[in-house]
Amino acid sequence: MDPGDGSRAPGGPDGLQVWIAHMGGPFWARKDAHAWSIPKGEYVDGEDPLAAALREFAEEMGTAAPAGKYRPLGEFRQSSGKLVTAFAAEAQFAPEEIRSNTFPLEWPRGSGRIQHYPEIDDARWFHEQEARLKLVKGQLPILDALVDQVQGSS
Repeated sequence: MDPGDGSRAPGGPDGLQVWIAHMGGPFWARKDAHAWSIPKGEYVDGEDPLAAALREFAEEMGTAAPAGKYRPLGEFRQSSGKLVTAFAAEAQFAPEEIRSNTFPLEWPRGSGRIQHYPEIDDARWFHEQEARLKLVKGQLPILDALVDQVQGSS
């Protein structure tokens, strides 16, 4: 789920821009290509997907999602098997810092030492074509849905 994955920077004559986040932790630390993701998280049966998306966005970014008219992009199965419900909104969004929640991980593996890492260690706007090179491959259909929706409303 993501309230900001595909938001367009208003007034941007350079075309569609999307807000994506670099995944945190040692596995992703030195990776850039296909190491970025839409902000997302899980929600329970009966929970409103948009409300959950807004909550998860705030947890991962450390700030509330921008105000805007959120439109559903659809449901997308990730390579992990997880089903993601994605949303997009057009908004200006430029937080001073990204302060993500953290997760525990034994690192180095087998050391018995538990360390905490941010789920997200960076997030920013990218033009659509650059975002295609950065997003994990399983999320490219979400970007395609956003492009289709934007072109359909033009």
